Amino acid sequence: MKTAQEIMDLIKDEGVEFIRLQFTDMFGILKNVAVTASQLRQVLVEKFRIDGAVMFGSECGYDGELILEPDFDTFTILPWRPQQGKVAKFMCDVCYPDGTPFEFSSRTILKNVIDKAAAQGYTFMIRPECEFFLFHLDEDGLPTTITHEQAGLMDVGPVDFGENARREMVLLLDQMGFDIESSHHEEASAQHEIDFKEADTLQAADSIMTFRFAVRSIAKRFGLYATFMPKPRTQEAGSGMHLNFTIYKDGKNIMDDMGDGINPETAGFISGILKHSGSLCAYTNPTVNSYKRILLALDDSQKKCRNRARTTYLRLRRGLFEPAVELRFPDSAANPYLALALCISAGLSGIKEGLNKTLDDGILINSVDSLPLDLKEAVTYARNDSFIGEVLGDDFARIYAECKEDEWIRYMREISQWELNNYLFKL
Repeated sequence: MKTAQEIMDLIKDEGVEFIRLQFTDMFGILKNVAVTASQLRQVLVEKFRIDGAVMFGSECGYDGELILEPDFDTFTILPWRPQQGKVAKFMCDVCYPDGTPFEFSSRTILKNVIDKAAAQGYTFMIRPECEFFLFHLDEDGLPTTITHEQAGLMDVGPVDFGENARREMVLLLDQMGFDIESSHHEEASAQHEIDFKEADTLQAADSIMTFRFAVRSIAKRFGLYATFMPKPRTQEAGSGMHLNFTIYKDGKNIMDDMGDGINPETAGFISGILKHSGSLCAYTNPTVNSYKRILLALDDSQKKCRNRARTTYLRLRRGLFEPAVELRFPDSAANPYLALALCISAGLSGIKEGLNKTLDDGILINSVDSLPLDLKEAVTYARNDSFIGEVLGDDFARIYAECKEDEWIRYMREISQWELNNYLFKL
């Protein structure tokens, strides 16, 4: 672990003049405050204070001050910023003024789950697969869903209009310390995927947040807007955030000796996730729009779509990478700290309870019991599942559910173009 003095020396040697202190609210929205290099030493000693209300988005509030505690190991120089007067960032923990971790911080929640798993002998390596769209900006610099390309899965330039932007993302992410394994055009027009190497659980969650921030920032340099919205276009495939879990017990990969079968611990991990699938979706698929993507997968399952991977809820990965459990249902609207905390906890509960459903290598989305069809139903599942409160804390789970219920009500109050198209001229 780096020390404060090592960070200060690095900042001086690299000519860093501006530092972003980044953190997330309870919904996984990245926040930050910026300080100059000359202020950083004071910030590291006295800590930077923030209004606690920012941790709850715009829906709720906390009447008090909190402090930002930089994680020195997350120090990163942003390579797309000026090379004279460089800009760097930390990911921060959020604490009370006395240094006690703030229980409503999703990063703290994940760290607690990691510690609890470690006490049982379990550690995890996570390999994320993040999909996103690159769309045009309008004349005012605002995002649209417009693209003129017609590229499909793994197409190349010139039909892939985003190839140059994606290459620049890979090169700059590499400079930031990401170990990029592959990148390609995805199935839908203007849809892309960049995959990076597996990491331990906390690093993986931090990396997902940094990845989203970097991709959106680099896209803007090309006059494009990068969105991780699950399903921005009606007739196109949606974007997921597939999570691959490699599970270790006392330092040994529990899937190493499976051969072509499946051992009880792996079956228990998968069964625990299936048991809590409905309530997990409130956090892994946390927006109204998330369920437009899930409904498309359900439709394709019913049609016996030839693209079986797109309709798979989870599957076992074998072959090219280390054996892993791949969860395909989460999307990038999710707060990665909460998604990982809940999926790990659900899996470990399945192992502890000795759950052992009969499993194939891949479980289709239409075969999963209690799968919510919209955000309201997902939140209802989560409210009725005591497991959620055990992992996140009852107050966190309650506030989150109330905010998401309000989001659903605000959505229902809006009149959509679909309603006008189908009802205005007929009724």
